[in-house]
Amino acid sequence: MTAQEALHVAIFIEERNAEIYTQFAELFAEFRDSESLQIAQAFWDMAEEERHHGTMLQERYFERYGTQHCVVTEEDIRDLIEVPRLENGEIFAIIRSKTTQSPHFKALEIALTAEESAQKFYARLIPRTEDQALQKIYKELAEFEDGHSRFLREKIEVVRRATGGKEA
Repeated sequence: MTAQEALHVAIFIEERNAEIYTQFAELFAEFRDSESLQIAQAFWDMAEEERHHGTMLQERYFERYGTQHCVVTEEDIRDLIEVPRLENGEIFAIIRSKTTQSPHFKALEIALTAEESAQKFYARLIPRTEDQALQKIYKELAEFEDGHSRFLREKIEVVRRATGGKEA
């Protein structure tokens, strides 16, 4: 993968995660209980941070490549990283789900998968990138995503403790 393609994929990751977190924030806000509103706020904050990362990466892309188009498809990206997707119908399915997993747990689990996937992607790019400025950005992003993963693991553990070790 070229540096241009890696930067393009990184932008995609940040934009995709921002969208997922916005959807989750809206989902949790609908529950209107105190815990759900706290989780909604956390997802709104994460979405904002992801948007900030995406903007930062877009600026770097423009500095290096201008308006030069990069041909990396979503299918190509799926080959590089695990791409958790959440469609609108799935949000409603989570809300109405009668499975053993609560909407809280399922949302946190999907977000954790997204963050871990992004962190692994950035960590793999660091030693493969010769450009020192890009290496620094990828390291910073890997650390941010690792922090998000820790936060989500803690929230998942809170849900497990609250339900006696179950995901309900």
